[in-house]
Amino acid sequence: MASSSFFLCLCFLSLYSTIAMTAQPRKPIDVPFQNNYVPTWASDHIKYINGGNEVQLYLDKYTGTGFQSKGSYLFGHFSMRMRLVPGDSAGTVTAFYLSSQNSEHDEIDFEFLGNRSGQPYILQTNVFTGGKGDREQRIYLWFDPSKGYHYYSILWNLYQIVFFVDDVPIRVFKNSKDLGVRFPFNQPMKIYSSLWNADDWATRGGLEKTNWANAPFIAAYQSFHIDGCEASTEAKFCATQGKRWWDQKEFQDLDGLQYRRLYWVRQKFTIYNYCSDRSRYPAVPPECHRDRDF
Repeated sequence: MASSSFFLCLCFLSLYSTIAMTAQPRKPIDVPFQNNYVPTWASDHIKYINGGNEVQLYLDKYTGTGFQSKGSYLFGHFSMRMRLVPGDSAGTVTAFYLSSQNSEHDEIDFEFLGNRSGQPYILQTNVFTGGKGDREQRIYLWFDPSKGYHYYSILWNLYQIVFFVDDVPIRVFKNSKDLGVRFPFNQPMKIYSSLWNADDWATRGGLEKTNWANAPFIAAYQSFHIDGCEASTEAKFCATQGKRWWDQKEFQDLDGLQYRRLYWVRQKFTIYNYCSDRSRYPAVPPECHRDRDF
């Protein structure tokens, strides 16, 4: 895509955002890491800066590391500011996801797949319901995610799951239970993030291996925002369901501007969508009929 077209697209996005009202999720609140999260493994590979307002994850040839939320949640809005591994990040995966972590688990994934220097990161999203995934979508971002912090957010309610990059929706997964597709609604999930080596598949299907001469690889985080209905791991419903801001009518679907932004991402930056992969799915998966831009 020519650079002039790229900046024209950005200008249109900026224009729309100034003239249209949108049902944006509430602005994330910056809180320290320790308010909501604890290390999951290899805690010696986590560095805390400025009292935990910034956290850095380290990956070397011995181990990566990760963290998880203290609580489990049924619905809400979950966000982090992230700066990804710079330079030659081939083979690395930086993940931010929600998961119920059981045999028929629900899961909502952001996965950032590293690449060789000068090549763009790939952002892969996926949704698991009742233990079934294989719903990958992949995009290139319209900026270099290793140069600065950007918000990556998940809005999850009974009607839809929306993946946001800053204020731009990049994917929507609609509740399609009436079409026979399970939807995450009764399994509380924790929030996880990790930095790990996946050079058997992450970069060009495993053709590009991690160059350990560049280690340690570092991903950085800020703004450890959680605005969700906290529940026990056995809960089947949220006690305040229907009463929280994310349950209200304006968050049950995208608005016009958000659909235009989603269309922009689809047209300019999407490189894979399982909904249109006839080699894997000769018949269109039922939930894709709710994905109006595929």
